[in-house]
Amino acid sequence: MDNFAAFILTHGRPDKVLTVEALRAAGYTGQYYLVLDNEDDTAEEYKSRFGEDKVVIFDKAAIAERMDEGDNFTNKKAPIYARNACFDIAKDLGLDYFVQLDDDYNHFTFRFVDKGRFRKANITDMDQVVGWMVDYLEKTGAMAVAFAQGGDFIGGAESGNWREGVLRKAMNSFFCKTDRRFWFKGKLNDDVNTYVTLGKSGGVFLTITDIMLNQKSTQSQDGGVTDLYLEFGTYFKSFMPVMMNPTAVKIGMMGNKDMRIHHKILWSKAVPKIINERYKKVV
Repeated sequence: MDNFAAFILTHGRPDKVLTVEALRAAGYTGQYYLVLDNEDDTAEEYKSRFGEDKVVIFDKAAIAERMDEGDNFTNKKAPIYARNACFDIAKDLGLDYFVQLDDDYNHFTFRFVDKGRFRKANITDMDQVVGWMVDYLEKTGAMAVAFAQGGDFIGGAESGNWREGVLRKAMNSFFCKTDRRFWFKGKLNDDVNTYVTLGKSGGVFLTITDIMLNQKSTQSQDGGVTDLYLEFGTYFKSFMPVMMNPTAVKIGMMGNKDMRIHHKILWSKAVPKIINERYKKVV
């Protein structure tokens, strides 16, 4: 697709951009760009490794002036600035559609149930998958559609998420339409913040459970958003969506034996519902 590109959001780790190889292994032959901010001291190394034409640099301070960071702290080591800059970058490049990806994915897979067991198969034609996702984005009118993540499938073939097929959220990866702009909000948990704020006014964000990305654990790679997690802790990260939409989000616990603080969304209060016709008032 000439009017589509993959944007890989990265900062300060030119030797650890796993996603490029993961895309190639999945059969992706389309355009891709590495999106860096102008405060990245390793920009020249990125250009040396991947080619100057593959690196796009945006002004972090300028984009920060136009968005809601969700706090008044000075630490800006977060992907939200790049997420919001991608719409401007796509417009400047003449793209109609794009996908935002983090830099730490190691493979992409189809997920399916076979004889009652939850299974996976490596994607080998990512170009076709991109076509499906863009088509779905266009036909649904969604603000963004996303691949699923491993955490969406806790419980395997019997999990509620797998049975749903499509989830009313989008996290980590975002297929977007350039002229259907929206703004990510809040420095930490920006994906959750965004779909719980825009979702309450009818903005649609969707996850397709047939396709999954796999990434290294959040704090296993140096750089990226890890510094923020270490500085502020899990509670701050989990509480930001509560600040954004306290009607629909609260603090809860997640895990089996090793419990941790996590946000909990009350979906009955988070997004509008379609009312059954039987409740229609006859005038």
